[in-house]
Amino acid sequence: MDSINKNQPEDNFKNLVGREAIDKIKELAAKAGSCFFCTKIESGKSFDTRPMAPEKIDDEGNFWFLSSSDSHKNEELENDPSVQMLFQGSSYSDYLSIYGKATISKDKNKIKELWNPMMKTWFTEGENDPRITVIKVTPSEGYYWDTKHGMAVATLKRIFGAIKGETYDDSIEGNIKPS
Repeated sequence: MDSINKNQPEDNFKNLVGREAIDKIKELAAKAGSCFFCTKIESGKSFDTRPMAPEKIDDEGNFWFLSSSDSHKNEELENDPSVQMLFQGSSYSDYLSIYGKATISKDKNKIKELWNPMMKTWFTEGENDPRITVIKVTPSEGYYWDTKHGMAVATLKRIFGAIKGETYDDSIEGNIKPS
């Protein structure tokens, strides 16, 4: 039996590098809004994960988060800065898996830039809470799954394929390398 990709009459694989990769990272992460932020990602071992929302994704594709200095996450990052972030923007597309390295700082200017009043839920003393840290994740590589022409076209292609008994899929996927 052939794989789905061999039955696909369209090209559905495209690796993205540099600016094109950064743009795709920003697009898919923005659609999702939040991710599963994974630490302790050693092969063959259990990893830790928690939901997090980046406060910002800059023009270089770096992710910026606010976190508490006394969190398990910060402790894990001090021991191993390797992370994986998993995003899902919809139930049929907009998937993104990104690996990167995290750094932790207490940069007051960056905290002020990233701060929003809802953060007071976690940092009860406001933006001057002494526990606030900034986590910057610099992505190194990843993988994406998306649609080429949006969900409306993708849905029509799937319906047409189901009627004809053929694979018509508007998906696109590939490796992502920001630098």
